[in-house]
Amino acid sequence: MMAAITAAKKHEVILIERNEKLGKKLFITGKGRCNITNSISIDEFFENIPGNPYFLYSSLYSFTNNDLMDFIEGLGVKLKVERGGRVFPKSDKSSDIILALERELKKRNVKVILNSRVVSIKLENGVIKSVTTSNNECFKGDFFILCTGGKSYPQTGSTGDGYNFARDMGHNIVEPRPSLVPIEIRESFISDLQGLSLKNVSLYIKKGKKVLYDNFGEMLFTHYGISGPIVLSASRVVNYNNDLKAVIDLKPALDEKELDKRIQKDFMKYINKDFKNALDDLLPQKLIPVIIKLSKIEEDKKVNLITKEERKKIVNLIKEFTITIKGLRPITEAIITAGGVDVKEIDPSTLKSKKVSNLYFCGEIVDVDAYTGGFNLQIAMSTAHEAGRNIGD
Repeated sequence: MMAAITAAKKHEVILIERNEKLGKKLFITGKGRCNITNSISIDEFFENIPGNPYFLYSSLYSFTNNDLMDFIEGLGVKLKVERGGRVFPKSDKSSDIILALERELKKRNVKVILNSRVVSIKLENGVIKSVTTSNNECFKGDFFILCTGGKSYPQTGSTGDGYNFARDMGHNIVEPRPSLVPIEIRESFISDLQGLSLKNVSLYIKKGKKVLYDNFGEMLFTHYGISGPIVLSASRVVNYNNDLKAVIDLKPALDEKELDKRIQKDFMKYINKDFKNALDDLLPQKLIPVIIKLSKIEEDKKVNLITKEERKKIVNLIKEFTITIKGLRPITEAIITAGGVDVKEIDPSTLKSKKVSNLYFCGEIVDVDAYTGGFNLQIAMSTAHEAGRNIGD
C-alpha cells in the first residue's frame, strides 16, 4: 500500500493483492493494535536491527519514523507513544490505519485488484514484461515492485511466493528463517510453568560463558518453552547458533548479597515452617516447586535448619535460572522472517534490483529484520516509500 501510494505520485499504479482484502498482516500486528513504528531517534534504530542494518541507512534516513508518523497523522489517524517508544493509533485499532491507507490509494487513483494471486512473471532480456495471475489475467507494466512479505503467518498471504519469483529471475535468496518467534526448551519441568508470566526480569542467551544477548522486561512460559517480548527478540540470536542456554535473573533489582538478606528475612518470618511454605513472598507459586526440586533441598525441611550453603544455592537459582534451548518454533508461528533476497543484489538507495532493470523490492522479502517494538513495520514503510519514490528515475 505504501509503495503504491508513493509511486502513484508520478505513475499509473495497479496493486495486485492475493487476499480478499488489503492489510491482512497489518491487521494483526501489535496484537491487533498496530505498532506502526518507534519514537526513538532514527540513529538508535540501527541498534535494533540485527539483520543488515547498513543496507537500510538510505531508506530510514530518507523516510524516518517522524516522517511516517506525520504521514499517518496526515491521513487522519491520531497516534500515541507507549512504553519503550512503541507508537500505536490512539484508537488501538489497526483497522484505522488500514482504512486510512485504503482512502489514500483511492485518492491517488491506484487500481486495486483483490483475490488475485500472481503465478508467473514474464522476463525478457533482464526486463519484466508482464505478470499473470491465478485468474488468467495478464498485466503489463513499465516497472514492478515485489513486496510479497516473508514466510511467517502464511494465513495472511505471505507464503514465500516472492522468494520463488526473485530466484527465478536470478536473485540469490538467503535461507528464510523464523525470527521474533517463541523458543523451545528441553527441560521437562517447563510444562509445569505453562501460563506463568514474569515481569521485570533479565534474560541472557549464553553460549558457554559468552553472552550473546541480554534484555530486561516481560516473558512468558508455555507448554513447550518460553515466549513474550524479550524472548521473541532473543530468537534472532538463537536462529544462528546452537548449544545455547537461556539464563533468567528472576530478581535483577537485587544483587546476590541483597537477595540473600531478603531470603534470610523471609526465613525469619517463616522460621518454624517447612521450606516449601517459606518462598511464597519471594516467588510466583508455580515456580516454587521447580526451584525446590532444582535446589535438592528437601521440601519439608524446616527453614531454621537450612544451611548457609543451601541458601547460597537458592540465591544462585533465582539469579541464574538456567534452561537449555532446544530450538525455535516453526516459521509459521514467527512474527517475521529473517533471510530473503540478498541485499548485495539490491541498490540500497533506490531498492532497485541489480539483476532486473525494472524490478524493485521492499519490506520483508528483503534480507533485513529487526527486534520487536515497531522497527520492522518502519523498515517495511521506509523501503516501500523509497521503492515507490525512485521508480523510473
